[in-house]
Amino acid sequence: MPAPEGLPPARYEFADLRLEAGEGLWRGDTALPLPANELAALRLLLARAGEIVSPRELKRTLFGEGRAAADRVAKCVASLRTLLEPTDCIQTVYKRGYRISVAVRRESAQPPGVLPRMAILPVATGHGVQEHLGVALFDQLLGLLNSEGGAFAFITARDSVQTLARRGLQAREIGKTLKADLVLVCLLEATPDHNRLRAEMIRVEDGAQLWTEDMLAKQGQIATLVAKLVNCLASRMEAGDVALSAAATEAEGATSRLRSEANELYLRAHYEWQTFERHRMQDAMPQLHRAIELDPSLTAARIDLAYLGLAQALFGFMPATAAARMVHRAAESIPEGAGNWDALLPALGWTSFHVDRDLPAALRAFAHSSHLAHEGWITRARTLFALSRGRFDEAIGLLRAAIELDPFSPRLQARLAWALHLSGDADAGAAQIRNALAQFPEDEFVQLYGAIILAFRGEAVRACELAQALAARWPHVDFANAVHAYALARAGRDAQARDLMEQLQWLSRERFVLNTFHAAVYAALGDADAALEELRMANENRCPWFFQMLADPRLKPLEGRPEFHALRGVLAKMEAEAARQTLD
Repeated sequence: MPAPEGLPPARYEFADLRLEAGEGLWRGDTALPLPANELAALRLLLARAGEIVSPRELKRTLFGEGRAAADRVAKCVASLRTLLEPTDCIQTVYKRGYRISVAVRRESAQPPGVLPRMAILPVATGHGVQEHLGVALFDQLLGLLNSEGGAFAFITARDSVQTLARRGLQAREIGKTLKADLVLVCLLEATPDHNRLRAEMIRVEDGAQLWTEDMLAKQGQIATLVAKLVNCLASRMEAGDVALSAAATEAEGATSRLRSEANELYLRAHYEWQTFERHRMQDAMPQLHRAIELDPSLTAARIDLAYLGLAQALFGFMPATAAARMVHRAAESIPEGAGNWDALLPALGWTSFHVDRDLPAALRAFAHSSHLAHEGWITRARTLFALSRGRFDEAIGLLRAAIELDPFSPRLQARLAWALHLSGDADAGAAQIRNALAQFPEDEFVQLYGAIILAFRGEAVRACELAQALAARWPHVDFANAVHAYALARAGRDAQARDLMEQLQWLSRERFVLNTFHAAVYAALGDADAALEELRMANENRCPWFFQMLADPRLKPLEGRPEFHALRGVLAKMEAEAARQTLD
């Protein structure tokens, strides 16, 4: 295969010959001109030195997928042998293909710090393959590549790729939109005993298929396929990165130690809890616990339990104190330094701040995880922490930096609008959410923040439409009804708003209901006492939205009340204690 698009080919030395990057073939000081097909065939054989290259692979490289006479590959190899004489370095392997039969020294032509941009599309699944396996393979592949720091390519952000794929854009269109050089397309299929992964690399500039590769692994061994694919990428991209290959080998070795049942449970649970549906998230918990029982070394399942707890607290599916216990148990069960242990630190920092009210511990956790790259829950924990502390410029900077990497992430775009709203920049917040609504009108998070911000801005009709649509799509999320009630109150439909709030109050007698969003509704209805009572309860319950609500411009009607000032003093006291410990 030629070098990745945008980079010159590698330089090869073999026998008494050398193939220079961009300068052709040389024997000593003598240039040996090669026709284009013979040069392409030689490059492929050298790039795959030590491997057998099939006639089919050579045909695809030389002539693409179009029709070509069956003997054209053989004639090209024969011509190449003649041009290389007297050097004899190409071996024919009976019924299998050709390979270089001499030692090859390769020098990567990749300039320091220059990496091609690669977009990895969500893994498509064929007949008989459960959807969560494709998601799991996609997640594990990105996790392994990102953990190795992008040894041979810069990987474009997953949310943007997924958003564009959901819009129906083709692979090359996605690559062009994200300014990628290459696009990796994968299809996961099933046989009675194995999973088959077909990977295809496409060059964005002209849509050419650079290579395809088929990989097999026994069913239940998704990580084995991931390891094979990473090794394939490292080889094909001519990275020569030992650390990455070692990581992939380690992942494959770890898979052999995992019980297939534990791995299958983990993959299913990982998929289920990220649907953000109450019953599916709750069902994922025992699956993760069972996976850990079967394989105590499965660190990823423990980390998932921590972020599952954080997610359920944010959505109001469980009290924050219960979520904190999940995070602490996960942290205590993973030896520090084991695997990707540091991925747990943002969740631990969130717990230390919101539930333990231990700001110094939270600062340490976030400081020790500052090296972690942008990833959904890691970036979310960081921005929530900054917003809760009232550090709006920091949160806005984090979100803008993440959006640079992931421009088509609806959640990042929506959270940026929320951060601008909390900062007091009402015009910028409204402009940002309108832009997000134009791009992602069906996304629940965009609808959530859109309903809040537009209702606050006086666009009550549009806000009510968004809130009603959100409540219909998220019937299992209680605060969606609270947001709907707020939009109704701002529209002057007080009776309907109070009916919704009464329903939530009755529901809270049967189970836990996250109440922090209620305060803005009562403030809009002119009931300051009820709003303050909701905030007091949120403080006692350690609600993860509590500190953000105290900064919410929607609660300005409460600013003259001593109780509101006292609640704001909780954060001021925590900040002062942290500053004192720093000085000590």
